Amino acid sequence: MIKKEPYYLTTAIAYTSGRPHIGNTYEIILSDAIARFKRAQGYDVFFQTGTDEHGIKIEEKAKAAGVTPQQFVDEVAGKIRSNWDLMNTSYDYFVRTTDEQHVKTVQKIFKKLYDQGDIYKGYYEGLYCTPCESFWTESQLVDGCCPDCGRPVQPAKEEAYFFNMQKYAGQLTQYIEEHPDFIQPESRRNEMINNFIKPGLQDLCVSRSSFTWGVPVDFDDKHVVYVWIDALSNYITTLGYNPDGESGEMYKKYWPGTHIIGKDILRFHTIIWPIILMALGEPLPKKVFGHPWLLIGDGKMSKSKGNVIYAEELVEAFGVDAVRYYCLHEMPFAQDGTITWDLVIERINSDLANILGNLVSRTIAMENKYFDGVVTNPGVEEDVDKELKEMATSCLAKVEAKMENFHVVDALNEIFALLRRSNKYIDETMPWALAKEEDKKDRLATVLYNLLEAIRISAVLLESYLPETGKKILDAIGTEKRDFDTITEFGQLETEIKVAEKMEPLFARIDAAKFMKEVENQKEAKKKAEEPKITIEDFSKVELKVGTVKECYQHEEAKHLLVCKVDLGKETRQIVSGISKYYKPEELLGKQVVVVTNLAPTTIHGIESNGMILSADSKKKTCVITPDKEVKNGSTVR
Repeated sequence: MIKKEPYYLTTAIAYTSGRPHIGNTYEIILSDAIARFKRAQGYDVFFQTGTDEHGIKIEEKAKAAGVTPQQFVDEVAGKIRSNWDLMNTSYDYFVRTTDEQHVKTVQKIFKKLYDQGDIYKGYYEGLYCTPCESFWTESQLVDGCCPDCGRPVQPAKEEAYFFNMQKYAGQLTQYIEEHPDFIQPESRRNEMINNFIKPGLQDLCVSRSSFTWGVPVDFDDKHVVYVWIDALSNYITTLGYNPDGESGEMYKKYWPGTHIIGKDILRFHTIIWPIILMALGEPLPKKVFGHPWLLIGDGKMSKSKGNVIYAEELVEAFGVDAVRYYCLHEMPFAQDGTITWDLVIERINSDLANILGNLVSRTIAMENKYFDGVVTNPGVEEDVDKELKEMATSCLAKVEAKMENFHVVDALNEIFALLRRSNKYIDETMPWALAKEEDKKDRLATVLYNLLEAIRISAVLLESYLPETGKKILDAIGTEKRDFDTITEFGQLETEIKVAEKMEPLFARIDAAKFMKEVENQKEAKKKAEEPKITIEDFSKVELKVGTVKECYQHEEAKHLLVCKVDLGKETRQIVSGISKYYKPEELLGKQVVVVTNLAPTTIHGIESNGMILSADSKKKTCVITPDKEVKNGSTVR
């Protein structure tokens, strides 16, 4: 295929605060599918991803972990890159904002903006969200919390450099209105204009002086460059952009590019980043696509909520391409998608195992059974063949139309429509019946050729989304015709080639009930393994003694509490215990119990408690621990 113009595609760079979950991983899978498809179309693609590695959050996490910030980000960046590699993504460059080239270029960008009067020094006083590294005004808060992440904010004041955003607001508004495809989806374009630009842009804090982990401002050593100029500039620093002179050949060739980002950071990429570029006198991105979120059930994934699913877990259970397919297929263009273990199984069984896998294995098996695996095309055509051929030859154009505006789900649906039609074609032509009639042998060969050709066309298209699966199918057919140039006309599959003698199932059907039971068992085992363990030294710190209950009565203010006085030999302790649901006061009188005697005293509903009576809990009852033989009060339990 003739090479077309350069195509530069980037993801947002992942923040190195922790391990990415499947919601974070979705973006690289989506971007990889777009990059692979563009390459297949003949574009000269440069696909970049990477990590954002500066900020106070990193500094704090590194301190808590007892390592340097560089050591911390080195480890996390390695995990993120490993995750991207696990998902078989074909990025050309992995940028890190701690890279020397990036740091030096960011310093030059900051200095240029300062020298031309777009950046000035002042003081910032406002409400600061540490996780988002953002200042907010009181009016911007939602229920008193950060409008982006919903976490609490803290008052903060510090010396800072500011970027004059309002200077470029009119120019940006005009650009967005004159370039309707610049921000996708359309609903998000309207949101940026109406909710952020029109109400008035505040000057942007672009340096920090309250922490040190960042790109130093080279003309003011008290400051580090803030995330907006640092992280956003990665899209041009690695291409060889030079604010002080002529930029490198990579920059001239590939910029401007297209950004694939999450909808939660759309404002940064469609307002702040374009204004920085305008101030630098550089072209704006061709397109910014703010993709929706992949939710777990009905909520956003959160480590604090314990509802996170990791790509590694899914890949181990289902394989890379099954995970890629689910992520790509279940994300609508403008609405959030949902992922659960059950839904993944359902999609694998219905689409991958049944529609795709079954079609390929049946067709390969029939070619081997009836013709020893040798492909021929006698050309005995019938009317029933026409619809299959028309769907097959028009599939590329339909998929290209959907991919032009990143409607990836719809593109996949076009391919699977052809696969469904191929399955229907088997039912219509009934190869098994043709095989019983000697004079229908050429017709049978033609039917199987048509099926293999439709499958080949589907597999060539599928390679952008399911690269391993597409290659497996093409290898099984034995074809060398694997380019988009070969799928615009029906009948380009070679003859006299031999299909694989045996086709292993591409995707096995999964017993959902059995699988989910195994998942729950694994979760339980993992939970038990992660439960904190104590050493014998830890246990020896707990002082346990046997005592006899001499007095017991119900707490006047709390019906569930009993107040006990326990004779421990050398002393009598008053202990408040929440066991009145299971014992009446008179049932404990004279009973020997085991007491934790070295707990710090506490006051419970106004009554001091000096210890804890040990009990065994089950779902239906609770019973106090007592020795099976009477022992001396004060005896130590070991």
